Amino acid sequence: MSDLGPLFDERFLRKLDTLSLVVRKRRTGQFRGNRRSTKHGSSVEFADYRDYVKGDDLRRVDWNIYARLERPFVRLFEEEEDLSVHLLLDASLSMDWGGRSADADEGALRVHDRVDASRPTSKWVYAQRTAAALGYMALASGDRLTVTLLRESTDGIEPPRFGPARGKGQTLRLLRFLAEHGTSGTTDLNQTLREYSFRTHTDRGVYRPGLAILITDLFSPHGYQEGLSALLAQGYEGILIHTLAPEEVAPRLAGALNLVDVESGHEQSVTIDASMRALYRRRLTAWQDETNRWCGQRGVAYVPVVTNTPFDELILFHLRRRGLVR
Repeated sequence: MSDLGPLFDERFLRKLDTLSLVVRKRRTGQFRGNRRSTKHGSSVEFADYRDYVKGDDLRRVDWNIYARLERPFVRLFEEEEDLSVHLLLDASLSMDWGGRSADADEGALRVHDRVDASRPTSKWVYAQRTAAALGYMALASGDRLTVTLLRESTDGIEPPRFGPARGKGQTLRLLRFLAEHGTSGTTDLNQTLREYSFRTHTDRGVYRPGLAILITDLFSPHGYQEGLSALLAQGYEGILIHTLAPEEVAPRLAGALNLVDVESGHEQSVTIDASMRALYRRRLTAWQDETNRWCGQRGVAYVPVVTNTPFDELILFHLRRRGLVR
């Protein structure tokens, strides 16, 4: 991976600085300085304590408690609301499809670049850009950000994770984390999301429920519904960004072909003609419609996107139009 360099141009950065992520649920007992709460009370009215997290304002640390317990706590106030943002990125091999991979694209994390058909970009690079922009918005707003790569582990090691972190001072760490990881293996979304919800149940200090943004192509052998339902049951609010490559939406293949699954290695011989392409498009539409219906019934925002959509258009237009950022 090349040196990170200037990852945001000044114009795009100024636009992100004016935006924040939107949540519909009212969350009590979570506080911070920049997000105004719907609760009544004075901003100087003491409410509670919470554990210190890197990036917190040191002026909020209660040094008397630290002297007694040798553990830092931050004072919380009644009108200052805190949001936990969880970015969950599908890091399976199927995400490394649709153009240049992260390793080949020297500008993989230059999120201000416009992405179009003349500059094909893999789903993973697009997911990196999306996570970088949304993560920056969370950090700039003072939200509590955690980024986790969803991939199966055979050695019991937890998947790569950034955070929890707060404050714009953590931006470079976030971008480095995203830049240094790529795709590998398969991802069973049901399993990995259930495991994430279990960690929430057992370790709410790190995995505190909040806004969960899942970025994935949904190519998972056993689906995603059970895993996402497990997160919702723990109190998360969900956004599903369904990322597909142009070749997956409108494949240009024709003739007798032997297709190979990049994750499992499974081979399938097919003959593709006009009628097969028409059937493919109908099934793709039905899949997306069913996903939209399932998500809508459970209060999950479903955002389908094709990676030839200009990146700034996704962040600054589509997500704003849906009311997911403002």
